[in-house]
Amino acid sequence: MSTKMKGEIFISKSLVSKKWTLLLCFGSFCFGILFTDRMWNIPESKDIARPSVTEAERLKLISEGCGPKTKEVNRDPQALFGEVSKTHSAIQTLDKTISSLEMELAAARSAQESLTNSAPISNDVEKKQLPRKRRYLMVVGINTAFSSRKRRDSVRTTWMPSGEKRKKLEEEKGIIIRFVIGHSATAGGILDRSIEAEDKKHGDFLRLDHVEGYLELSGKTKTYFSTAVSMWDAEFYVKVDDDVHVNIATLGETLVRHRKKPRLYIGCMKSGPVLSQKGVRYHEPEYWKFGENGNKYFRHATGQLYAISRDLASYISLNQRVLHKYANEDVTLGAWFIGLDVTHIDDRRLCCGTPPDCEWKAQAGNICVASFDWTCSGICRSADRIKEVHKRCGEPENAIWKARF
Repeated sequence: MSTKMKGEIFISKSLVSKKWTLLLCFGSFCFGILFTDRMWNIPESKDIARPSVTEAERLKLISEGCGPKTKEVNRDPQALFGEVSKTHSAIQTLDKTISSLEMELAAARSAQESLTNSAPISNDVEKKQLPRKRRYLMVVGINTAFSSRKRRDSVRTTWMPSGEKRKKLEEEKGIIIRFVIGHSATAGGILDRSIEAEDKKHGDFLRLDHVEGYLELSGKTKTYFSTAVSMWDAEFYVKVDDDVHVNIATLGETLVRHRKKPRLYIGCMKSGPVLSQKGVRYHEPEYWKFGENGNKYFRHATGQLYAISRDLASYISLNQRVLHKYANEDVTLGAWFIGLDVTHIDDRRLCCGTPPDCEWKAQAGNICVASFDWTCSGICRSADRIKEVHKRCGEPENAIWKARF
């Protein structure tokens, strides 16, 4: 091949190579632009709202008076004080309402538990409406001990109806009366058997899951209210000692006057000294909790007789594990209520003296609810004297049957 032909072929190959090189470069450039645009283009999220107004438009709106404005606050001191007072008053009202609702809820819960815990409920029974539990007027628990047989017999023959009359009292007047006692330290011993025999004869005991003892009266009171509220749905729950004379009809009429008051705590309110000396009666081992020596207790009902409403009895039942017990039973009960929104009623007819005190009041038409001697914390020699007190200070025999509660 001649030199001329070789040169033409070389030139044409060189031109072709340059053209393909340019095409490849241009294609690579376009592909790079396309790829880069896809990589850096972030897709919009459907959940993120994009602003629809540009910065210029926003500045224009602000200049025209449509921008955000700050609300002027009235800083008048009197106005601010008035608002604070209204808010505080509203909070207090709300707090009392919540407290009332909590008490009612506790009472309803306790009543419901007493219905459902008595026996297993079958599926057929669940479909039917549970029978409404009867509401009684009051449950009267007479605090007694193993050694008080003569006192109990005296009470049965005076102010406490026995036998069929007691059953009639429950059915017609809604009044439950029971002697309240626990068990001895040796369960099933001779003391327990004697109470079982007495209960079999009279049927008027409420047995508690509690070990009897003078220093255990606070625990016994707690157990009594918890047990009573679980057994009977009543408006009031009363505790009385077995050496006190009680006029049942007058007691019922007194309680009924206050039945619309919530969280009722009624009795003879007192405030005795806190005794720090060991060995004396009513010594308080935790005297230091009540301040300096010589201080007095807060107001509380004397232990001979007092009554509380259903919501307070339910409160004791639901919180019995955390309620503190002091040495003196009446102080203990008052301590449980001192921090609650409770209505305290001081009625001196619940702590009359024995004749002639209660006799004079009865002759004047002001019959006493309860009578006892302060010096004995009950009727002195009650087993012998309670009949005399009943004869001279007791209400008419048919008063309970004529009473309307």
